[in-house]
Amino acid sequence: MASKEKKGLGTGLGALFADAELLQEESELQLVPIERIEPRSDQPRKDFDEESLSLLADSIAEFGLIQPITVRRLESGFYQIIAGERRWRASRMAGLSEVPVRVLEADDKKTAQLALIENLQREDLNPLEAARGIQALMKQCGYTQEKVSSRLGKSRPAVANLLRMLTLPDEVTEMVRDGLLTAGHARVLAGLGSREEQIRLAHLAAEEGMSVRRLEQLASTAKAKKPARKRKAVSLPAELNELQDKIRLKIGLKGTMTGSIGKGKIVLQYSSREGLERLND
Repeated sequence: MASKEKKGLGTGLGALFADAELLQEESELQLVPIERIEPRSDQPRKDFDEESLSLLADSIAEFGLIQPITVRRLESGFYQIIAGERRWRASRMAGLSEVPVRVLEADDKKTAQLALIENLQREDLNPLEAARGIQALMKQCGYTQEKVSSRLGKSRPAVANLLRMLTLPDEVTEMVRDGLLTAGHARVLAGLGSREEQIRLAHLAAEEGMSVRRLEQLASTAKAKKPARKRKAVSLPAELNELQDKIRLKIGLKGTMTGSIGKGKIVLQYSSREGLERLND
């Protein structure tokens, strides 16, 4: 029975941590006054759709809160949400005075890990929040991309693509957060080396309602048009620099030198027949 109980803890938590490295063997189910429950200040999920919350609140008002909120007990006597802040918000909107909760014994680190994974398992989490959640999970838990992918049931390329979104300019990530661009658009834009091109194509894609495929085509064109890098000029030793100036003055032609004291090359340039004949003087 204990294993069945754990599978009900939050969204997918029991399946994710079947080895119980984070979850306690037993949890306590009880009713708690809603005013004694508080969210975490560093909750990874920041955006809650008001219309969706309202619909959930209507459902809770009619049928009650079916899935308990996962919390931990604080020394202050309050309860801190580990998983289920959206349900807690909707329950308050529905006017509930108390809600069912599962109380876990968890320190700050375990609470942060559980909250991150619970949120990352949600299908309605926007891709930017998912990317930040994965980054936090790797930082707080010391996970590699492979570890994260196995924990979340995602492929490693999917995890890598989400993390690449965090390299995009803020102007672009805001468009992803607001739903103007999808994770697919963001993945394509992250592959561009120029921030100016990322911003330009992001606005173009949003304004035209562009498909990811079409954006990929434009991104490929932008990469093809990228000018080749100029080779960085190598500075000459002081002695050769001085000799280069003497050659220019003596011959009257533009000359450049490359190399070192022991080995190098001298290139003379002329732009007319008269310039060429100076070599016979």
